[in-house]
Amino acid sequence: QLQAYGGGLVQAGGSLTLSCAASGRSFSDYGMGWFRRTPGKDYEFVACVSWSRHDKYYADSVKGRNTISRLMANDTVYLQMNNLTPEDTAVYYCAAGRFFLSKLRSDYEYWGQGTLVTVSS
Repeated sequence: QLQAYGGGLVQAGGSLTLSCAASGRSFSDYGMGWFRRTPGKDYEFVACVSWSRHDKYYADSVKGRNTISRLMANDTVYLQMNNLTPEDTAVYYCAAGRFFLSKLRSDYEYWGQGTLVTVSS
């Protein structure tokens, strides 16, 4: 129901935009977020956006470098990532939940499959 795509290999300092498209149902009244995970580590919150599209919340590690947005016309959430570093290398997941803004993994009910982002030094 959530399909994340847009990952790939990018050099440090580069940019990448991830997309998360909904299918089968609408998530227009759900908060949407992005998490990431590296091998051996737990999920790390990255960013989230409210159902209203206007309120956003970022992890300190990506604040100022990432921008989350959502387009209601196609029920898609985007994560624009700039000035990437090797520490951003991870599998990125999009998710949805019935909240306004949340960084808690437990608040998210629906999860997409991950998309791999690899940043080379």
